[in-house]
Amino acid sequence: MERSNSETLHMLKERGHLSRRLFFEGLIVGALAGLIAIIYRLLLTNAEDIYFTIVSFVKGNFILTILWFMGLVILGLVIAAFLKYEPYISGSGIPQVEAEVQGQIDQCWYKVLFAKIIAGTLCIVGGLSLGREGPSIQLGAMIGKAVSKFFKRIKTEERFLLTCGAAAGLSAAFNAPLAGIMFALEEVHKNFSTSALVSVMCASLTGDFLSRQIFGLSPSLHFTLEISLPLNQYAWLLVLGVVTGLLGVFYNKMTIASLKLYDRIPVLKSYQKIIIPLFVSGVLGLWLPQVIGGGHVLVNYLNSEQLVLSTLVVLLIVKFVFSLLSFGSGAPGGIFFPLLILGSLIGAIFGQIAMIFGIADVYFVNFVIFAMAGFFAGIVRAPITGIVLIAEMCGTLKLLLPIAIVSFIAYIVANSLGNEPIYESLLHRLTKNKNSVQSIENKELVSFVVSLGSIAVNQTVASLTLPPRCLLVSIMRGKNEIIPHGDTQFYVGDQVVMIVDRYRIDEAKEKLAEIFTFS
Repeated sequence: MERSNSETLHMLKERGHLSRRLFFEGLIVGALAGLIAIIYRLLLTNAEDIYFTIVSFVKGNFILTILWFMGLVILGLVIAAFLKYEPYISGSGIPQVEAEVQGQIDQCWYKVLFAKIIAGTLCIVGGLSLGREGPSIQLGAMIGKAVSKFFKRIKTEERFLLTCGAAAGLSAAFNAPLAGIMFALEEVHKNFSTSALVSVMCASLTGDFLSRQIFGLSPSLHFTLEISLPLNQYAWLLVLGVVTGLLGVFYNKMTIASLKLYDRIPVLKSYQKIIIPLFVSGVLGLWLPQVIGGGHVLVNYLNSEQLVLSTLVVLLIVKFVFSLLSFGSGAPGGIFFPLLILGSLIGAIFGQIAMIFGIADVYFVNFVIFAMAGFFAGIVRAPITGIVLIAEMCGTLKLLLPIAIVSFIAYIVANSLGNEPIYESLLHRLTKNKNSVQSIENKELVSFVVSLGSIAVNQTVASLTLPPRCLLVSIMRGKNEIIPHGDTQFYVGDQVVMIVDRYRIDEAKEKLAEIFTFS
């Protein structure tokens, strides 16, 4: 009992310094995570160049081609050794960060940093269809954890710093600071509290500033937009939203199916299955090199004026299958950028079909951009992040309204089919059969903002049934802190701070969200 009281007093004492510290710690994490993401981005860019240099060198020479395939197998064994050394580097890394924030796993930050950077780079040397954004988010989060460990912060503060690192990683990877903020809060932290918002903004903007010093001010994806789609053609957006929503659900189902299919392969151990997509990449590099890597080659192709509908369909199918093979193998790499490229191909095909029905070809690029946002919303179910991300990556806000329309239609279609968002599915797969992390620190601070329409509005503390083992600490109303009593009323905008039992944090958060938020 004394130990429990001591823990609670320690947390309350630390909470008093939390808001002030998070601003400066956000800057530190943002700078360090931004630097790591920049280094990783440079490594992947050079790795992709190495792949295409090797392919052009061996193409047409039978002996060199055989040696190239043998090299890919050896490369797969090296990557497999890193996966065995640190299993948490598998996949994009976003589910690992979410699981860490929820307290379900405990990653070793320096092992993840070391293994993810090297293994992720080697995957791109091997030509796999993977992105840099998921790994950059995980690497940034591990920087946040390292800073927390260095300053010996409590778990609550560590989770804020994990979120800061994730935001800075995405921001530096794509030169998209607002998307970094939105994704970190909407998908990772799942909370828009003032403390989280300020610290995450500091980290994301810092990461973006450093990234722009190296990569310049140009957007990550450049599409030449001649003219925006007129309002009298917006009916096409309804169709595109439905199409991208349905295809997003199909993508999610096929991604999980590919993971299960790999599980059934008896010959190779789980960390050795990366050899399969590496071998396939060797074949595709000689036959259809446009589908290799994250997809920058395809961006250049879509910006050309020699597009053929049948070729676009072939590229979409092959890129889709190869992306599934690459990610399903457990390779260290993300699906973020490849799914955006798949979305752009869907938009290009849709635009070509729309042109057959009379749409002017000057609007073609509009559909490419809209489809990326819709496909992202249908897969990830973070429509606000998708809208901001596409606008920032393409370097224009002219298309914000149509992007939002397509995104929300795709989101509604995908949700109505009862399909789980991709990162939630991957998170459940990751944490299945795993016990929650045990720690000396048994309690954790959580906060909720009382939203309009929630059951807590105008209710008193005594009238609400809070989850067991939850302690209501304070209510922040503007700049004023209220020590709650039984007759204290909750109002819209109040920030409620509570201490919960860490081993029941997921259950407690779910019940508290039902009380204080409206959905």
